[in-house]
Amino acid sequence: MESVEHRSGFVAVVGRPNVGKSTLVNRIMGTELSIVTSKAQTTRHRISAIYTVPEAQMILLDTPGLHEAAGGLNRSLVATAMRSLEDADGVLIMVVPGEEIHEQDLRIVDLVKASKSPSVLAINKIDTIRHELLLPMMDAYAGLHTYEAIVPISALSGSGVDDLVRAILKMLPEGPPLFPEDDVSDLPVRFFVAEIIREQIITMTGQEIPYKTTVVVENFKRRSRNILIQADIHVEKESQKKIVVGKRGAMVKRIGTAARTKIEEFLESPVRLELFVKVTPNWTRNERLLREFGY
Repeated sequence: MESVEHRSGFVAVVGRPNVGKSTLVNRIMGTELSIVTSKAQTTRHRISAIYTVPEAQMILLDTPGLHEAAGGLNRSLVATAMRSLEDADGVLIMVVPGEEIHEQDLRIVDLVKASKSPSVLAINKIDTIRHELLLPMMDAYAGLHTYEAIVPISALSGSGVDDLVRAILKMLPEGPPLFPEDDVSDLPVRFFVAEIIREQIITMTGQEIPYKTTVVVENFKRRSRNILIQADIHVEKESQKKIVVGKRGAMVKRIGTAARTKIEEFLESPVRLELFVKVTPNWTRNERLLREFGY
């Protein structure tokens, strides 16, 4: 890290949906802070992941994918990503290989240029292309903007991630740590509990349900033998509720069992998890409800 005593700052992780932002943040942190599934647009909030080493501290802002916004929830997701870009000391742009640079990637680079923040470009999923195609791709991106570094990586396997971390830390401004060294996020425990439950809903249900579902933790109480967690699963239609509940409650029981196991690992404590499925019509298009649910 040269002769600088200490660097610190916020880094916005931006890119199209499903380019591997959450997978990378989890890889860097060594723990699951962000939802990772095969379905696009699973990150809805700005996840703050605090990475600390002796010489630096970076706060990674894992943002929802930047895309064309339509509808109240989608507009909220894009607004969240844009706020992260404005608040950041540096930007990590994530892209994936393709024959040509994607139109949305061009727009994202333009947004980063307009922010005037230093940036690093990560080309993810390099294990999906032939090695000889990588250099021309790096040259193409280098022609769009002046980055601090362009780093090919595989967030899934970890290849190149250490080089990427070094490049990100190098672009941060000088400064003391912004959070205690043991902190891994500035978000409350309830948030991560709700995200773990939502992850299981996404994993176990069909295409429509994940995008019309949100989870609100209504009660979180530490007791002598366990932690009591009561959470509401909100859907928009009665037909969606039937899918989430399942025949004789089988689906919601599966969701609860899988979520409880992960929550117990996360909290390192026994948990009693109670889930309630509620129909809340048009919540994804209701500004008041979106605010109430934390969007």
